[in-house]
Amino acid sequence: MEELTKEELQKYDGKEGRKAYVACNGNIYDVTDSFLWKNGKHQVIHHAGEDLTGELREAPHDIDFLKKFPVMGRLKK
Repeated sequence: MEELTKEELQKYDGKEGRKAYVACNGNIYDVTDSFLWKNGKHQVIHHAGEDLTGELREAPHDIDFLKKFPVMGRLKK
C-alpha cells in the first residue's frame, strides 16, 4: 500500500485525465470512476487531492460513503 504526503496527494486532483484521490482518517480513496467526483469535484464543495477528514464531520453523509471506494494507500503524517 502506497503512502503519500498531503503535497503528493494534491497531484491526484481528477483534472485533465489525472486520477482523483481523497483522504479521510488516514486512508486514501480512489474516487476516479465515480460520477459524483467528475473532474475532481464533489457537490462543488469538495475537491479531489485533499484530506477531507474535517469536512466530512459537517457533510450530510459520513465515512461510510467513502468506504465504497478502493483504498489506494495511506496519508503520511
